[in-house]
Amino acid sequence: MNLKISRLAVPAIINVFFIIVLIATVSSCHSNQQQSAVSPAIVQAASEADSTKPKFTVAMVDNKMDPSCGMPLTAGIGDTVHFKGKVYGFCSDECKQIFLKNPDSLSKKVVMK
Repeated sequence: MNLKISRLAVPAIINVFFIIVLIATVSSCHSNQQQSAVSPAIVQAASEADSTKPKFTVAMVDNKMDPSCGMPLTAGIGDTVHFKGKVYGFCSDECKQIFLKNPDSLSKKVVMK
């Protein structure tokens, strides 16, 4: 009788073994995915490194000086505007907003390249 019980128990033991292996495999894959995810600190460091690069360069604009305040654009360009086929650079968004209030008048005073 012991022989019959062990023959019946073998398939059940094999099934339990495969279930345990399957659970272990799935849980190890899940933990590997969590470890391979990019940490927020790395993403923040990458975005800070990108933010130090200028968005605009003097080569991208047609003027030499900010039309609103007269600052040389070699000091840095904060924003741009396309107006009458030209690309105007500004040292800041505030200067851009001043220009947009009266672009016809200010565009006549601009020193172009």
